[in-house]
Amino acid sequence: MQRLGGILLFSLWASVAQANVPLPGDIIRDLTALQEQLAGGSFDAVAERGAVQAERLAGGNASDRWASALYHQLAAGALARMEQPEKAAGHLAQARQTRGVGAEQAARWLREEASLRRAAGQNGQAIRLLSEWLDSEQDTNTLWQLVRLMAQEAQWEAAAKRLEQAIAQTENLNENQQALALAILRHSGQNAQALNWLVEGLSSASNAEDWRQAAALAQQAGQAGMAAGLWDMAWQLGKLEEPEDFWLLIELHRAGGTPARAAERLEQALERGDIERDEKVLRLLATSWQQARHIENALSVWKAVAVQTQNAADWRQYGQLAYAWGKEEQAEQALTQAAQLGDEEASQWLANFE
Repeated sequence: MQRLGGILLFSLWASVAQANVPLPGDIIRDLTALQEQLAGGSFDAVAERGAVQAERLAGGNASDRWASALYHQLAAGALARMEQPEKAAGHLAQARQTRGVGAEQAARWLREEASLRRAAGQNGQAIRLLSEWLDSEQDTNTLWQLVRLMAQEAQWEAAAKRLEQAIAQTENLNENQQALALAILRHSGQNAQALNWLVEGLSSASNAEDWRQAAALAQQAGQAGMAAGLWDMAWQLGKLEEPEDFWLLIELHRAGGTPARAAERLEQALERGDIERDEKVLRLLATSWQQARHIENALSVWKAVAVQTQNAADWRQYGQLAYAWGKEEQAEQALTQAAQLGDEEASQWLANFE
């Protein structure tokens, strides 16, 4: 607020110098006195005097109206120093709307008012004012301010449009700008573009959260294969080490069209002793090889499942799969075992071998 008050104070005489009409000597002297009081810290007095003079001169001739606008500016400066941004913004709004004020000066007051509205927590009005200002001016810093404000107000679609302009005007985005851009792209449904942002920035130095976020975005963008690949790479780099990370890796490979990789990861974990060779794991391994249409591996594991469970349905499953893949000898043996365990459907299948 102190910084803004300084801007308003500094710009007063720039405003006077650009006046299209001359000001009477007594008005100039009064403005000078008020500026000195403002610089000396007499904020209450300046705010009160500025408001009174602005109202008194508002209905006069062109010179009076211009003076009224300048008094509004002084009052705004005093109120900003007093940490009353909403009232200060109101004075600037009146100043810039004064009849006869030039477009360039009005634009400066509009931008200052936007800063005050933002300081007052009136983000909606600040967004409207900054948008209006940027329609005729080009300022990258202000554009990023607008983008951030829109994001804070969850105006994602509008923020995405302004973001495109901001990126075009920025040579190298800093870390905060990148994070903001990513959030806006995600919330505006532009997951594919957000994913490109993340993937381009990923490296062996990236942390686990970056890899997780990239994989999640790939899923949301309908790129299951990429999600699996990203998670797998993070796993290999040692970024993801928790048990739940491993099981999600398996799920992603199975959903992403790389079931053979899921099966390979399961077998590696079994060999290392990281997971138990129980029924659940064997079924997952068997279905993964089956999904990958790796015949020998799938039949071998399905047989292991049936041997471990001694369940008629598992023997039948193994036999039917072997038959479908042309392994008739294995199929007959498996279906015979199922039939011996009381599976009627397996008995019917055995008729194919008579």
